[in-house]
Amino acid sequence: MKYIIILGDGMAGYPIKEFGDKTSLMAAETPNIDALCKISRCGKLITVPADMPPGSEIANMAVLGYDVKKVYQGRGVLEAASMGVEIDDNDLAMRCNLICIEDDKIKNHSAGHISNGEAHKLITTLRKELETDEVKIYPGVSYRHLLVLKNAENNIACTPPHDVPGTPFKDVLVKPTGTDASTTDVVNCLILRSQEILNQHPINKKRISEGKDPANSIWPWSPGNKPDMDTLQNIYGVSGAVISAVDLLYGIGKYAGMKAIKVEGSTGLYDTNYEGKAKAAVDALKDVDLVYLHIEASDEAGHEGDHELKKKTIEYLDSRVVKYIVEETTKMDEDVTIALLPDHPTPCELRTHTHDPVPFLIYHPGTSGDNVSEYNEESTKKGYYGVIKGEQFMRALLGTSTLAM
Repeated sequence: MKYIIILGDGMAGYPIKEFGDKTSLMAAETPNIDALCKISRCGKLITVPADMPPGSEIANMAVLGYDVKKVYQGRGVLEAASMGVEIDDNDLAMRCNLICIEDDKIKNHSAGHISNGEAHKLITTLRKELETDEVKIYPGVSYRHLLVLKNAENNIACTPPHDVPGTPFKDVLVKPTGTDASTTDVVNCLILRSQEILNQHPINKKRISEGKDPANSIWPWSPGNKPDMDTLQNIYGVSGAVISAVDLLYGIGKYAGMKAIKVEGSTGLYDTNYEGKAKAAVDALKDVDLVYLHIEASDEAGHEGDHELKKKTIEYLDSRVVKYIVEETTKMDEDVTIALLPDHPTPCELRTHTHDPVPFLIYHPGTSGDNVSEYNEESTKKGYYGVIKGEQFMRALLGTSTLAM
């Protein structure tokens, strides 16, 4: 048996007035997903414990069957792994966004989805001005970069910028979790110094003249040390590959022992190479047991609060990914189990992640469905699996749980 998990990041959400009180998932035209749903078994999955932040790093690790309470060490270390940055045991790694601040408030978490070329020029300047023996900055993709503090204590509380659009940035600067504020002072100083540097940068002056959001501040968050994660092969007996446009997912994949497959034209946005990623997923099944196909677009639309765009990204997932994967895997000599789900909801009206359970379906060849005929947040409540959490999803997918037939 082979396995594909199709992960539509953030595609679940809440009812929207403009859609007649339907969610984006309900309003979207998804004939291929619904056809798959009719022959699948469904349920709701709790991906994030109530006492943990509903970040993509936690949610995706949970979908892959990890005990996030034991292995989660922050987003930065996962992205460092994907970038090939070696992290020592005493290093503190953090995601470092380029963000837009307007009128002293966080306007958005992505500096208007700044291009790679522009972002790398800004990061090059910041490295010259801010780096020391103890402070290292590494360029990533678009607005997503990496900050590493050498020999620093993980005793800080950070706010993800996508959680607080419209908030005065000074209200959500880094805070100490104890009496030692040395790491807090370093990070906040870097934020303020970056604003002085970036506000004067020619790239940002040009962006403003073109009516675009400037990348006028860094915003470090999700600090952590090197995690202790076992591989999927050792835990579940399967080899794996991950396909994404996001460094975070490749970092999870590296610690999970998964092959990293990068597809040209993958952007993480609505204009990503859907067809290329779908083909790469099917092709990868020749070499590995399980493929984790992560598509970011719906999450970004949710963070922008754009319900029409989010609906469109779900329809693209249906017509340009799910259709191809179902058609191609039915031609294969070996049976392929297909799962579809988001990692967490990203409701457009909130523009951030929530803890709500996510809808999922699992198609096991040769197993009857559960009479759920449409895939969405409400219909899957009536599914065979009910509400499950943690590693129960992975074990149901692999057929090693009493929940799965």
